[in-house]
Amino acid sequence: MFKTLRIILSSALIRGIVGQIIGMALGYGFIAGLRALRGADTPWIYEPALAFGALVGVLGFLLAAGVLSDWLRWVVGRRTPLRHGAPEGKPEWSRYFNVDFNHKVIGIQYGISSLLILLIGGTFAIMFRIELAQTGMQWLTNTQFNTLFSAHGIIMIAAILGGVGAMVNYLVPLMIGASDMAFPRLNAFSFWVSVPAALLILGGMAIGGWDTGWVGYATLSLRAPAGMVLFLLGFYIVGFSSIAGSANLLVTVATMRAKGMGLFRMPIFVWGAVAASIIQLTSTQTVAVALTMSVAERVMGLNFFDPSGGGNPILYQHLFWFYSHPVVYVFVLPGLGVISELLPVFARKPLFGYRWVALSSLGIALVGFLVWAHHMFTSGMADALRVPFMFSTMLVAVPTGVKFFSWIATIWEGKLPKNPPTPLLFVLGSISVFLIGGVTGPILGTIPTDLHLHDSYWVVGHFHATMFGGFIFPFCAALYYWYPKISGRMYKESLGKLHFWLMLPAFWVMSIGQMSVGLLGMRRRIADYDPALGIETTHVLITLSALVIGWSILIMIYNFMASTRMEPAAAPNPWRSRSPEWQIPSPAPEFNYDVPFEVVGDPYDYGLADARYIRDVPAGTPVAPVPSGD
Repeated sequence: MFKTLRIILSSALIRGIVGQIIGMALGYGFIAGLRALRGADTPWIYEPALAFGALVGVLGFLLAAGVLSDWLRWVVGRRTPLRHGAPEGKPEWSRYFNVDFNHKVIGIQYGISSLLILLIGGTFAIMFRIELAQTGMQWLTNTQFNTLFSAHGIIMIAAILGGVGAMVNYLVPLMIGASDMAFPRLNAFSFWVSVPAALLILGGMAIGGWDTGWVGYATLSLRAPAGMVLFLLGFYIVGFSSIAGSANLLVTVATMRAKGMGLFRMPIFVWGAVAASIIQLTSTQTVAVALTMSVAERVMGLNFFDPSGGGNPILYQHLFWFYSHPVVYVFVLPGLGVISELLPVFARKPLFGYRWVALSSLGIALVGFLVWAHHMFTSGMADALRVPFMFSTMLVAVPTGVKFFSWIATIWEGKLPKNPPTPLLFVLGSISVFLIGGVTGPILGTIPTDLHLHDSYWVVGHFHATMFGGFIFPFCAALYYWYPKISGRMYKESLGKLHFWLMLPAFWVMSIGQMSVGLLGMRRRIADYDPALGIETTHVLITLSALVIGWSILIMIYNFMASTRMEPAAAPNPWRSRSPEWQIPSPAPEFNYDVPFEVVGDPYDYGLADARYIRDVPAGTPVAPVPSGD
């Protein structure tokens, strides 16, 4: 016990947190000291010092954790060979608390962090949902409610980004036959830089919070409590993680695919990951500009958004939504890729329209850049702009519809098992929930109906259906499906099915309930509502459903933790998959493939006689080199 505690306390995670605290204190003290030299009084929370201290704190985290060590040694001309395996004299599990360059370890780090952040964000949601279960203010103040729902939004988005990072980092190199990501050190950086960013956002709650929602709209953000500064900077730092991870993924897929794996022989999940990475790489800079301008306006006295000084608050919305609508597809595209990846395995027939499904991911990514202003129909935008954005929003339904038709056609006359395993249940549940999100979206993309529903709980129900159907349910399906690959053991099937049958109906009640109270006049982002609306019973049902969903997630986490010790070893290929990662031992070896493979067929030719996807490369062929530099 003491040895375990000592290993954790000496880990990169703890060193980084200490480094962030020290760096933040030094940065804050530096600015406060300069102010004192000028003879000016410094308030207890001085925002310019807070902002500088936050940035120095992030640097302190990265330095203390050792994330930047190899790059700094390069500056002075020292060689730094990549380290593989657990640190000398320490157990294998210690890798997950330290800086490690293996893509599988980083994927698991992302996954565990995602689940932890998901629980935190979900707890905040349950707290303010209990407040909304009854009219009148029960146990939260308006300020506390505003901070909780604002933190819930951005924390859940961070959790989803972490889940995307988990799936992409763990699976893509295995699926394309690579030994690792192209830039292992950059891969580690993309994970670890998100940790101090998350701590900044949580820290913002401790110094007054913020009341702008996750969108951080100006000019409200210019008048919010001091916690707003840490929220904006934490959000900004997360962008480094997105940009680094997406660039790494695109280079990996472009340069490290196995012999014979052309673009239209890649697993369909890889197409979803590529499309999401294109969005991240090209749009994240836009929201970074908006966040930088907001911080500069608060702490430096510049003026961009405040109309009293000649600024334009609508400019923030354009910059923000040009990123934040496409980022919805960053969440959704990998999840839809999971659905398309798993359905052929369980239906035992080819994925219908593989090429169309692959290109539809790129189509969604492209059209996603042309629809951002449908979030701004109520901002006073001229009809000359609103109408084109309405039509472009409707256009998103085309590539999304391609995926739905493919899934239905793949299931049609397929050989789905009579007793569906948990991953298949979550895939089918994903389709039903995402359909709710899909059919309720065009109502908000059409100008006349959006003007009435824009500020209502209809939007809340639609968005949750899109996120749960497009990511949460597929993420659960992926966790159950690849759990044997990650751990080498099977999960407990009865607990997995209990998780599903609690979560699916609870979500239907929650989402449809949210939309129904929206139609009856319930506004979003408010702490109370008029009892004359007659929606209190529905709010109680929504709150109970949220509690059931939370309990079901805890059941899944318990299932995975207990199964590593109690369940039997998994079969080499329990799902009879053709995908390359299931043709090697579980858990996967350090460098994935001891013998390289060649792609000789199509990835989803299930049920076709003598169809092969990969074969081992003949003896004597050199194995692809392990990446060694960034």
